[in-house]
Amino acid sequence: METWVIATILAAGFQTARFMLQKQISMGALSTAGATFARFVYSAPLVLVLVAVYLYSRGIDLPAMSGLFWIYALLGGLGQILATICVVALFRQRNFAVGITFKNTEVVLTAFAGLLVLGERVTPAGLAAILLGLVGVLVLSGTPGLSGNWLRRLASRAAGLGLLAGALFAVSSVTYRGASLELASDDPFLRAMVTLGAVTASQTIAMTLWLRWREPGQISAVIAARRRAVWIGLTSMAGSLCWFTAFTLQNVAYVKAVGQVELIFLLAASILFFNEKFTRREAVGIALISVSVLSLVLFL
Repeated sequence: METWVIATILAAGFQTARFMLQKQISMGALSTAGATFARFVYSAPLVLVLVAVYLYSRGIDLPAMSGLFWIYALLGGLGQILATICVVALFRQRNFAVGITFKNTEVVLTAFAGLLVLGERVTPAGLAAILLGLVGVLVLSGTPGLSGNWLRRLASRAAGLGLLAGALFAVSSVTYRGASLELASDDPFLRAMVTLGAVTASQTIAMTLWLRWREPGQISAVIAARRRAVWIGLTSMAGSLCWFTAFTLQNVAYVKAVGQVELIFLLAASILFFNEKFTRREAVGIALISVSVLSLVLFL
């Protein structure tokens, strides 16, 4: 199995764990922005230490970071902050598994963003697999049904938040790949770490300034919740590092398509930890997503 596939599956697993933690912590003393901030403030120092240790152990210098690198990195960081806020807000709208499925429209949106921003195309077979996965996501969410309620569901606040999150995550993923490719290094892991370090540091600074201005009590609340919030940081760092490594190695649309295994992990989490029901429709959705992912892994 190729490195980018392994990294993507690991990223999906870590992301599932982080979403579970954020669902729990967002229901407590933290606001939506505070729960988002917890992700960045506890992961940024870990990433920067990891970069320093890696550079020292290899005896190499930090690669030069061009102006275009910073444009990509900062745009991606802003998009991810806004997308994460949308996802945390989603936890208050619908149940855990169904709410997140709207976000996964990002897979198709990423293909378009990759074409527009980086000029990266997907093959017809790859596009077919991506679209099959999207059908699986929609079936899993219950959005297109025969009940006559699908228009109302698409017009709901939850659908709007999910679709907006998907678009923002698509933009951030593509710009992260753009930033990584701007670094002058042949080491994909180093490029991933440096990009992640630059992004998480800028995100932490931006969120700190925002919370001090708009929600000053939330910084103290995040610190008070550190026993749980630190695990959000750890899972965020591990997941992001895996995502960034995969983005460095492969077209982002393919990475995100394989990353749909996250839906299977999320459904398992909703059943095991949140006592939510498993339906026949969800089984069909999982089967379609699985075929989509296997097609990309086996035939790319």
